[in-house]
Amino acid sequence: MSNYHTPKRTKNIYKPGEKEPFKLSRSRIELYMQCPRCFYLDRRLGVDRPPGFPFALNSAVDTLLKKEFDLLRRSGEAHPLMKKYGIDAIPAEHALLDQWRTNFTGVQYLHKPTNLFIFGAIDDLWKNPQGEYIVVDYKATAKNEEIIALDKDWQDGYKRQMEIYQWLLRHNDLIVSRTGYFVYCNGKTGLERFDGKLEFDLTLIPYEGDDSWVDGTIKKIHKCLNSSVIPKSDPDCDYCNYRDAVASVT
Repeated sequence: MSNYHTPKRTKNIYKPGEKEPFKLSRSRIELYMQCPRCFYLDRRLGVDRPPGFPFALNSAVDTLLKKEFDLLRRSGEAHPLMKKYGIDAIPAEHALLDQWRTNFTGVQYLHKPTNLFIFGAIDDLWKNPQGEYIVVDYKATAKNEEIIALDKDWQDGYKRQMEIYQWLLRHNDLIVSRTGYFVYCNGKTGLERFDGKLEFDLTLIPYEGDDSWVDGTIKKIHKCLNSSVIPKSDPDCDYCNYRDAVASVT
């Protein structure tokens, strides 16, 4: 028999009856939406899904976009992309913006009915003349097509991401526009030469968010965490289907 054992976490595990608030990230809420069983194994039993590889190029694009918008934030100017799409707004100034953009800190809110401490790191905030804050998320990819809509099933997670950010900011007393924007950077692969640099087409995709599902989902997550029964997996969960297939032949 193999001596390999699945590593089990001892930190960030939910314990029913614990008085201290339990930190729950935006990404873990998304995990619950994808598969309650994987979520339970992770946050209640301490067994993570196998980690994916970090998208270093995507992180580089995020960093450079933040620098670019920050230059305009300081001068109070709109970005050319905003002007191109007729967006009447400028990058927003806020004393907590750096904190809200920091991973593992982000925008925070204690959901008192469940004692779950919800947080998530945003990419950017814009502000329109009406005083509304606009949530902005950066995305990077390389596809042989113009990206002008979020019309793929797997992009539903992007929409939920936007809505959780809007929900968090509203609970931090900000007036938040229902319309958020995705700044989509699509790497050009049809160029004749590389020359040590990547070029991108930038598109701006509006999205009308509806965060009415968030509160109820947090309550369902709390109920899940307090249960002694491992929930059923999502039928389309590749991780659970793999585990079940292995179990059936070993």
